[in-house]
Amino acid sequence: MITAALLGNPNVGKTTLFNALTGSNQYVGNWAGVTVEKKEGFIASKIKIVDLPGIYAMDTYSNEEKVSKEFLKTGDVDVIINIVDASSLDRNLYLTTQLKQFNKPIILVLNMVDVALSKGIDINYDLLAEKLGVKIIPITASKGKGITDVKDCLLNESYITTSSNSLKFKDEKETYAYIEVLLKSCTNKKSINKTSVTEKIDRIILNRFLAYPLFFASLFIIFMFTFNWVGQPLADLLDSLLNDIFVPFLTNMLSNNSAWFSSLLIDGIIGGVGSVIVFLPVILALFLGISFLEDSGYMARAAFIMDKLMRKMGLSGKAFIPLIVGFGCSVPAIMSARTLESDKDRKLTALLVPLMSCNARLPVYALFASVFFPGKETVMVFSLYLLGICLAFGIGLLFKNTLFKKNEEPFIIELPEYQLPEPKSLLIHTWEKGKGFLKKAGTIIFSISVIVWFLSNYNTTGMVDINFSFLASIGRFINPIFIPLGFASWQNSVSLLTGLMAKEVVVGTMGVIYGGNLTHALPNYFTTLSAYSFLVFVLLYTPCVSVIATMKKEYGNKMAIFSVAYQLILAWVVSFIIFNVGSIIIGL
Repeated sequence: MITAALLGNPNVGKTTLFNALTGSNQYVGNWAGVTVEKKEGFIASKIKIVDLPGIYAMDTYSNEEKVSKEFLKTGDVDVIINIVDASSLDRNLYLTTQLKQFNKPIILVLNMVDVALSKGIDINYDLLAEKLGVKIIPITASKGKGITDVKDCLLNESYITTSSNSLKFKDEKETYAYIEVLLKSCTNKKSINKTSVTEKIDRIILNRFLAYPLFFASLFIIFMFTFNWVGQPLADLLDSLLNDIFVPFLTNMLSNNSAWFSSLLIDGIIGGVGSVIVFLPVILALFLGISFLEDSGYMARAAFIMDKLMRKMGLSGKAFIPLIVGFGCSVPAIMSARTLESDKDRKLTALLVPLMSCNARLPVYALFASVFFPGKETVMVFSLYLLGICLAFGIGLLFKNTLFKKNEEPFIIELPEYQLPEPKSLLIHTWEKGKGFLKKAGTIIFSISVIVWFLSNYNTTGMVDINFSFLASIGRFINPIFIPLGFASWQNSVSLLTGLMAKEVVVGTMGVIYGGNLTHALPNYFTTLSAYSFLVFVLLYTPCVSVIATMKKEYGNKMAIFSVAYQLILAWVVSFIIFNVGSIIIGL
């Protein structure tokens, strides 16, 4: 099998090319001993493509550069696929010159040739290939043009005829001087007077008065898409199929079986896992919207827009990217904080990431919003996300002036061309998130549901009523903590406790304890105010064990313990204020 290493600068279409070449035949993990995502894909079981992290150069010392350099040295690489932005060759070819030093055949994939042409850039591909000693293939990945040429080149091994001569320069200045002379001989730039589409859009998107309203409006539209237009309606349909059709059918089928087995299957497994699975359409809808923003090129602008606000917290706009990733999952968000330049930025960002509402909390929000805030689901859920952002800003200010009194780092980010996301790429990104959710439902949530069922049906004397079970005893022990917050019942306390394994388990546990139909059960235990107080606590309290383990691995025991403690205190204080101030206002 031929091993191809895929490299390129950030935002040059590397992920789009990888998805187009490998389709669904992909495997994702982490590099051994390093928390950097490792992607592998295959073409016809003959070519293995290893998607290396997006980097600008090989002469810096971030974890991503170390991983790429080490793999090229020791990974038995047969060919390097270097994807570059054809409209910015003067910058992109810096990495290419460094890749030549590994003496491996290189396929130089020039992406976005349509953008280059629109900018008046005419490239002599044959002359450039000859001077660099590489195989050049022009493509437009977003439109699927040229992908077949890359596949054929790999399958036919036509790249092996190219030269592997290395290029060596004394320093960065000499390298860029070489690139400048090279491009003068191989490219011709015509003067184009018309303003590009990207420039026209940026005049609006980056306008000093419109930037923030448009940013929050785009997020609000995604929430409307998730909770009003697509996600929640499909979730309601799935919930109806499960509770109104499948559960009664299964109950009837198991009527002659033993009571404990029927209870385990219906109350335990279906009640727990089913209560979470019904929110899969909500998860997929949300991530379809976020993936659209990422692939369109807007997310880089969001980081640029937020730089001024982030500076007030002692961070650069670049730290906004891990915070946005935190809306998906805090684990990769904390890992991605390693790309930040300073130790202060990395630690402060990692502490703030869990305040971003991850997708694991979404089933809890969706359930409570549909039960207690019908018709206002979008506004209520959006308010929780906004609250997390505002509190992250406030905590950032506090930590900046106490724990992290150090100089700020400069902010440098590339703003890619706008493009209409490729549907196939969008679906792959969305499915990856959905697949992770289903995997968690089939492992962690399934296991916890069975454990919760056992603890809720047994004590030392055998099978008993739930109010005399092991679970009830545990719940009553921790329940006093939550009495001032308005949701004082041992069932709710236990749900929060099991939520430390994974936030989706909160719904799964309630499904087991209260029975599968939570829509009818929850109003008996919550008021509208206490329900919102509960959601705020779920938003802010200690993250799941995976996040804690990642924090420990990245930054040590002290920071992991500090993260757990400060979030638990913050969640209790904010929920206390909301419930008690709300009670006073309602009583007036």
